[in-house]
Amino acid sequence: MDAPLSCAVRGSRGRILNRFVDRHARLLSVVALMGSGAVASDGAAQCLPAIAGGLLAASDLSPCRSRHVRRGRESRLHQQHVAIRPARSLNRGVARRHPRQQRQEQQQQDASPATLSRSEAAKEHVRAVTRDYRVAPRLDYRTVAGVEGPLVVLDDVKFPKYSEIVTIHLGDGSVREGQVLEIKGRRAVVQVFEGTSGIDNRHCHAEFRGDVLKMPISEEMLGRAFNGSGKPIDRGPKVLAEDFLDINGFPINPQCRVYPREMIQTGISTIDVMNSVVRGQKIPLFSAAGLPHNEIGAQICRQASLVAGKDVLDHSNENFAVVFGAMGVNMETARFFRQDFEENGSMERVALFLNLANDPTIERIITPRLALTTAEYLAFEREMHVFVILTDMSAYADALREVSAAREEVPGRRGYPGYMYTDLSTIYERAGRVEGRNGSITQFPILTMPNDDITHPIPDLTGYITEGQIFVDRSLHNRQIYPPINVLPSLSRLMKSGIGKGMTREDHPAVSDQLYANYAIGQDTRAMKAVVGEEALSADDMLYMEFTDKFERRFLQQGPYEGRDIFQSLDIAWELLRTFPEDMLKKIKEDLLRKYYPRTKYMETQESDKRQSPQAAAG
Repeated sequence: MDAPLSCAVRGSRGRILNRFVDRHARLLSVVALMGSGAVASDGAAQCLPAIAGGLLAASDLSPCRSRHVRRGRESRLHQQHVAIRPARSLNRGVARRHPRQQRQEQQQQDASPATLSRSEAAKEHVRAVTRDYRVAPRLDYRTVAGVEGPLVVLDDVKFPKYSEIVTIHLGDGSVREGQVLEIKGRRAVVQVFEGTSGIDNRHCHAEFRGDVLKMPISEEMLGRAFNGSGKPIDRGPKVLAEDFLDINGFPINPQCRVYPREMIQTGISTIDVMNSVVRGQKIPLFSAAGLPHNEIGAQICRQASLVAGKDVLDHSNENFAVVFGAMGVNMETARFFRQDFEENGSMERVALFLNLANDPTIERIITPRLALTTAEYLAFEREMHVFVILTDMSAYADALREVSAAREEVPGRRGYPGYMYTDLSTIYERAGRVEGRNGSITQFPILTMPNDDITHPIPDLTGYITEGQIFVDRSLHNRQIYPPINVLPSLSRLMKSGIGKGMTREDHPAVSDQLYANYAIGQDTRAMKAVVGEEALSADDMLYMEFTDKFERRFLQQGPYEGRDIFQSLDIAWELLRTFPEDMLKKIKEDLLRKYYPRTKYMETQESDKRQSPQAAAG
């Protein structure tokens, strides 16, 4: 079989005529007839696949590209300039295959018997010719009408498409990318991801690419660091793309969603025991300026893993990954994240996206979408359990407000656009599990509440979409308690589906409820003590006061590099609950009290479990 012929259709000044678009079906039919013997010309059999490839390459153009050629010149240009010739690949945007992959494919082709019919072989020729083609050249517009903040307005654009990607060439030779944000007749409003400084209407020209924004994706992105636009910043090579995916994702059929189950342990006792995170959940961290939310996020990223235990179904960390997206962080915070991940050896399973404070604000709109697109590929194509951490969602909302102000839209609450709820849902709702796939996406967005106001539109709307929240308290931080997580206003709505026997431990739900009840009573007792004095407290009140102090110093307090698994955290919780007599632990059943409350019996149970685990592994 001869090698496939490459071909292209050229027109005057690179404009390709659109008149051959409707010949796909007829041409392929002729190819099929030729393969079956209906056409007897061998020379035509070699040439026709190349012609088919050229026409297929030409047909990818939208109608608006050909209407710029006047009808009177069309036939003359066709006679003079339309030619079919071998051509080099025009797709410079597609990553080349690795030489190892090429050798493997060549070996497979050599080893496989030649069983293709002539019609199938002709179709393979067509696919080979058109696979790596890029629609080029495209129309350039030098009709920049104005620049407003991160937006560029272009006039006299024929048939622009919403969300179409635009390449803007500046006078100094630099290239920037943007996206069509709004269309008004023949006027297109483009938001530029790299900022609009240096763009004018004399030296700049824009090229409409006719496609949405896609990113190269690969499993090799784990262990790499990228900027807010998805370009490598770790001095490594470009990503060898396995696929190109739309960063906006695709909607998941609600009927195909699987209810989130099975717990992901973060290594922090207050989260694992009292606000457990399950696979496929979206639960935010509500923080404020000056609080250690970045340290908490880095600690979770270091320590997050699947629950491992003798009664847990999936105890393998080989298919667990973390995608970290930072928006609007300063240089010190970015250096802290990268250095922390690299020094602790967790970088090999982390994909890092960093948008710095000095980067264009508009870039923060696409950073979380790049991170989530990577997570979707790892979860649904590679069937990995992905933990996505996004910080800071307040910077994302501020960027959204800036774009809305530049578009002169009617503002909503506190200047934020009225569609911010819908926009946030396009990010948060990309978490979950899908039927037929073993992977999952768990979201842990971090946002800072302006002025510690939980009624601010950002945390308020986030709470409507997500399944709970984890609250970082300033008073605990002022008392030198780390992590300063206040468990009383915190909530995990899906916790009940990921804990208990077979998932964590049978006493987990009861212990969590008892800790909540006793700590709430202890806080009320502490407030009452400030009014009536310690002498007026009863013996039970003194027990609750003692429990509250121990709870904050022994359970809440945890080192930034101290990772506790769920079983260690439950053991610490039982140590605190032994402050009370058994009859005061109303939320724990008697069989659990008999098993875990006596210290000696509990130690004997642990030793027997340790003796049984090697035997089970040997069996």
